[in-house]
Amino acid sequence: MIFLFTDFGTGGLYVGQVKAALLERAPKVPVIDLLHDAPLFNVKAGAHLLAALAARIPPGSITLAVVDPGVGGPREPVAVLADGRWFVGPDNGLISVAAARAKKCEVLSIGWLPKQLSASFHGRDLFAPVAAMLARGDRKTPKLKKAALSVSFGADDLGEVIYEDRFGNLVTGLRAGKVPRDRGLAIGGRAVRYARVVSEVKPGEVFWDENSLGLVELAANSASAQQVLGLKPGSRLR
Repeated sequence: MIFLFTDFGTGGLYVGQVKAALLERAPKVPVIDLLHDAPLFNVKAGAHLLAALAARIPPGSITLAVVDPGVGGPREPVAVLADGRWFVGPDNGLISVAAARAKKCEVLSIGWLPKQLSASFHGRDLFAPVAAMLARGDRKTPKLKKAALSVSFGADDLGEVIYEDRFGNLVTGLRAGKVPRDRGLAIGGRAVRYARVVSEVKPGEVFWDENSLGLVELAANSASAQQVLGLKPGSRLR
C-alpha cells in the first residue's frame, strides 16, 4: 500500500496528479489518503504528526510524505526504511522524527531523476514514481545509496500545537504517556486540566486528553478549543 501525507489540500490541483503518477507506475497498488491538510509550510509540525501516524501504518507499506516549502532548492530526495516502513520525501526534516524513533532505520539517497522534472512539483514527478517503484519491490531503479539525513529534529517531543482538526481540537507534539494526569498544561495564559473523556467536563470547558494517536490534545465540550484559546499550529505550551 502507498499512503499519502501532504499539505496539498483535497480541493486543489495536486493530489489527483500525484495519484495519477502512482497509477501509471503501480496500477495494482492501493493508494490511501493519510492526510492532506498537514500545517502549511510547517515542516517540524508535519514531522511530529507523521511520526505519530506512522505507528498505525502497516509494515511493508510506503508513505509518500511531502511538506516541502523548499522544493526546487538544495534539499535532497530520500527514501527511509524505518521499522519496515518506507518513507519517501524531501530531506528537510519531515521524515526525521519517524526515523529517529525507529528501532531500526536505513536512510538512502535517491539518485534517479525523471526525464521531466518540474521545479515546483517533485511530489508528482520524483517522489511519486519512486514510491511506486518501491511498492513494486524495485530498489534498483531509484539508485538508492546509503546516506544520512541532513536535517533531523530528533526523537524528542514537541511542546507545540501541531494540528487543528475540523472540530477545533488542537493536537500537540507531546506524547501523552509522558505527561502525568495530575498535571495541568499552561497555554494561552491559562491552565488546562486533564480529563479522560469530554463528558467529564462542563459544556464549553477546555481540557486536555490523550487522543487516539497517543498525543496530548486540547479539546472542549461541545465547543472549539481553537476558538476558546485562540491558538494555531506553532503555539507553544508547557
